[in-house]
This record gives sequence, structure tokens and C-alpha cells, in this order.
Amino acid sequence: MPELPEVETTRRGIAPLLKGHRIVRAVVREPRLRWPVTPDLDRLVGGQHVLEVSRRGKYLLLRLESGSLILHLGMSGSLRVISADISAGPHDHVDLLLGDGHCLRLRDPRRFGALLWTPENPLTHPLLAALGPEPLGAAFNGEWLFRHARGRRAPVKARLMDSRVVAGVGNIYANEALFLAGIHPARPAGRISPARYQRLADAVQEVLTQAITAGGTTLRDFVGSDGNPGYFSQRLQVYGREGLPCGVCGRSLRRRLIGQRSSYFCVRCQT
Repeated sequence: MPELPEVETTRRGIAPLLKGHRIVRAVVREPRLRWPVTPDLDRLVGGQHVLEVSRRGKYLLLRLESGSLILHLGMSGSLRVISADISAGPHDHVDLLLGDGHCLRLRDPRRFGALLWTPENPLTHPLLAALGPEPLGAAFNGEWLFRHARGRRAPVKARLMDSRVVAGVGNIYANEALFLAGIHPARPAGRISPARYQRLADAVQEVLTQAITAGGTTLRDFVGSDGNPGYFSQRLQVYGREGLPCGVCGRSLRRRLIGQRSSYFCVRCQT
């Protein structure tokens, strides 16, 4: 699944190509995504200008003149700004045709993504209203994590991936941040000190920033908004490296399921 750095990479790629442009019409070839594409999308967005392209967690937001489009890439979705005369493939489900002859094309082979319209403030939409702070924002820090972990017996990794605690930290980067902070992913969240939570918050911001700079992580379906793959996967220290030596101590890395997700760690470096 595309994670926050992949979504942010996509946002940065498409924003300058969309902002200020007029949507001539919307073409919906397949409305059956994770949630049905908003009916009458063409009538709702046709003729409007794109005022802003932003992100909240793993959601992309296209602010138009009378509302906003909320997009989620699901497990295999991608967005491209391409010439409108390029023929659509079997998994190209929605086009937003622009006045300059280009289109924003949503491709989603597994159809777990979403494209929804709201005339209200998108941050109040049910999908976004309960999200925690942005991990790269000023509101996210060790004190926040410590406060929301007090008395919790759940593994710290599960809490870190809870979007109500922090928005958009997915499995790959949770693994990497916990390794960088030296915290075992299965440690009960309520048994971690404020100082260690500050190291964890710093580690989350460090790995996400590095991944965004590198263009995201290439795993299975994801490629950047320009069609080129990201390269952060070459820097992963624990994720997907079960049985390989730890880059710090040399001990074999291990894997276990935590919250039904694969967790990778070093038993010597993470306690």
C-alpha cells in the first residue's frame, strides 16, 4: 500500500500540473472502488478550477471552487497527469480532463482506492475528522505519544500505526522508525518513557523525511507521479530483511506478526 511518503511524492508531482487549471469534465469508467465514486461527478466538478492540492495523512485533497475531491490510492492506485488523448487501459478508472489538453488519470488495478466529493470542509469528512496529527507537523512529538500511550498494553507498533494517534505512519515506516529509536515493536505502549517516545517521534520524522526526499519506497506497484520508481527501499534497515544481518550489530533480523502486520526487528538493538 502506498504510504505517506509515496502519497506526498505524488502530491508534489501533480500539484504544479493541476493548480490553477480548469477541469473540463470528469470521465468515470469504473465507479466501483473501495467506496463508489461520487455519482454525477462530471456535473459536480466540470468547469471548476483546481485551487489547491494538499494531503491529510494518506489522503490527497483537491480543493475546487465549490468543494473538494478526496482521493485515496488504496493498495495499488496511482495518479498521473498525462495527455488526454492517450488511450485508457483496463485499470484506468477515472479521468479529470483539464483545459490545457491534459488529464489527471486514476489507475487502480485492485480497486481499493477512493475518489469522493464533498462540498464541505474536507477535514470534517468522516474519513478525515478523527485523524491524529501529521507526523511531520509541530503537534506531533514525544509528549503526544507518551500521553496517548499511558495505561495501554497494546504493542507500541500498533499504537504508532493507529491513525487516531498519528496520521499516516504505515507498516514500512513504523518498522524503520522503531529500529532507529531502539524500541522493540512488541513492547507495551504504556511501558515506554517520555524520553524514549521523543526518540521515537524524532525517528518517525527522520525516516519519513528521508523517504520523501528519495521519492518514496518502491514495493510492488508504486512508482512516482512522473512514472519513475522511488528509491528509499534501497535504504530500508529492517523491513523485509528477515534473516539478514542487522546493519548495526550483525545479528540476524527477525519477523513476527503484530496486529496482523509483519514486524521486523533486531532483538539486540531493540528493547
